[in-house]
Amino acid sequence: MTRRELDAAGITDPDLRLAYARCRRLNARHGKTYFLATRLLPIERRPAVHALYGFARWADDIVDDLESDAAPAERAAALGALREQLESALRAGTGTEPTVTALAHTAARYDIDHRHFTDFMTSMAQDLEVTEYADYEALRAYMHGSAAVIGLQMLPVLGTVVPREVAAPYAAALGTAFQLTNFLRDVGEDLDRGRIYLPGDLLAAHGVDRELLRWSRATGSRDPRITAALKAAAALTREVYREAAPGLRMLHAVSRPCVRTAFVLYQAILDAVADDGYAVLHRRAVVPRRRRAAVAIDGLARLAAARVRAPGTTGPAAEAPYPRHEVVRERARKETA
Repeated sequence: MTRRELDAAGITDPDLRLAYARCRRLNARHGKTYFLATRLLPIERRPAVHALYGFARWADDIVDDLESDAAPAERAAALGALREQLESALRAGTGTEPTVTALAHTAARYDIDHRHFTDFMTSMAQDLEVTEYADYEALRAYMHGSAAVIGLQMLPVLGTVVPREVAAPYAAALGTAFQLTNFLRDVGEDLDRGRIYLPGDLLAAHGVDRELLRWSRATGSRDPRITAALKAAAALTREVYREAAPGLRMLHAVSRPCVRTAFVLYQAILDAVADDGYAVLHRRAVVPRRRRAAVAIDGLARLAAARVRAPGTTGPAAEAPYPRHEVVRERARKETA
């Protein structure tokens, strides 16, 4: 499939193809929900999304890899080196590190504002120094660079039916909603890294502090104050999804099924957290495979309908404009396996 995507995108240079292929592997390995949604994009647009995600994943791994024993100073040096490579590649249009090369090519091809990448790297550096946020406004300032700009980077790739600046606030909000969802799901893992990504004032309003979270994580014990705080965090996250929702219809028709699928699947993570009793300090909540498949099937059906309304775009629906139910189900089963 990698070859078909690159061929469709007109990417022929061998080194560039290898760079994009590496980004795709990173997306498939680490961003299962995101990767599944990406499979609903027209085939020629997927490599760009893989490049954006692959670079973000590469930077995030420098900062957060729990399996690495690198000291903070080493992580900071590695992140600084990556930032220098990024700035050089954005100027030259190519780089030495594969994920940077693919990103620079995508940025040039889709005319993505370089400030979005600069802001992203600033937030990644912040992760090496800041371990908690006093309130939601402080957290939002961090998430501008770590999440909102990802939505803004994606807009030129997805395409819009309104001026890009009109859709931008909604794309930024959706990136923020996705990250808030991850924060809630990963409270335990983030605590192991010494970080808390839930607003301090929200926790304090329910009588929760770092020590209580550590106690719960270490002992496996539950506390109603923690559950109440996590419920409040989930409610806050759902409000951001409502803020982002109008932006879905501002996207190009063939891109909407992809983003809508991600929109639904990420909210399903919130449902899984609730169904598991908000036990995120003790285990990761997982969306059942059957539900993921059902959402993927719906996405494929919507993509087929969009392709009929907007013929001429390459992609899965070009192969089967009116996919039979069993064909769609089998495709979704493979994507969620």
